[in-house]
Amino acid sequence: MRSGAPAGVPDTAIPASGASAGSPAVASPPWTTLRPETRLPVARYRFTLRMQDELRLPVFAGSLLRGEFGAALRRTACATGARVCEGCALLRNCPYPWIFETPAPETHELQRFSNVPNPYVIEPPSLDTRRIDAGDALEFGVVLIGRALHEIPLIVHSIARAFGRGIGKTRAKGRIERIVCETTAPPCHVWDAAASRIVGHEAALAMPQLPSVEAATLEIATPLRLQHQGRPLGADALRPRTLFTALLRRASLLFDLHAKMGAIGGEAKRLAALAERLSDERSLRWFDWKRFSSRQRQEMTLGGVVGTWTLRGDLAPLLPWLWLGQWLHVGKNATMGMGAYRLVLDGGGAR
Repeated sequence: MRSGAPAGVPDTAIPASGASAGSPAVASPPWTTLRPETRLPVARYRFTLRMQDELRLPVFAGSLLRGEFGAALRRTACATGARVCEGCALLRNCPYPWIFETPAPETHELQRFSNVPNPYVIEPPSLDTRRIDAGDALEFGVVLIGRALHEIPLIVHSIARAFGRGIGKTRAKGRIERIVCETTAPPCHVWDAAASRIVGHEAALAMPQLPSVEAATLEIATPLRLQHQGRPLGADALRPRTLFTALLRRASLLFDLHAKMGAIGGEAKRLAALAERLSDERSLRWFDWKRFSSRQRQEMTLGGVVGTWTLRGDLAPLLPWLWLGQWLHVGKNATMGMGAYRLVLDGGGAR
């Protein structure tokens, strides 16, 4: 652990391609206090690809990018060529399942799960981006959490392979031109184009000192889909407690399963109770979009709310979690980029 790093905080360094790396180090006390300078194993990678062909994008491109990434990751990581992962002798040692299809643990202190969050988020271009002309740049983000950070060379290679083969219905090709790592430190360029490799860099998110405010606004950019008993909640049914419960649950599972940092535990109940006391103002609308599910062999309509959601009240204990949610996203289908928001505090942005 780096000298001077707060106790109980993982210090994550990403080696250059070809170097080895272990899991992020963890100590005590628990990370759940989210104090200023608490370091978390999270980083956003901004990809810029130069398209060789025209690329047509759906209304919400997160599903397309996630699907192409997953297919390329499986082709790259799979050593057996088996049609399905289930029953494979190498399942426990293969990076594909735990990156893209993380198996649910048999037991967990929160509850039993049929599925758990994967340690990545694809952040697609904005909803109004429908075409990238040949010769123009496509930009999107990939957020990595926990031990997925140490697989960044494999992940980058898989993305390069997907675009080298071509994506979308027209199999539009492109090549990686730039990758920038974003944390709370100044962004750094981590792509050596000449050698087609990731260069060594630090990849840890440090909690900032957040100001004392009475209001915080979520500018929700991609559909936020919160559910109750399997049914999506419209704007009128949303409550601050619903938002925080979903965010805390997601953060707890991500850091517990993918960074071995432990679950939030009883702290979640206290924070959810505080969230219930908040008042709020909303300017939200429902946004529907369609995707084809290769697993279910049918077209599915998904949607969620977009717009602004302002929370007021005693925000001090809750603000760090709202800030963190800008990286993790929140709600259903977060891995394909849904539930993205920018946090704006009284007097200026917090991101």
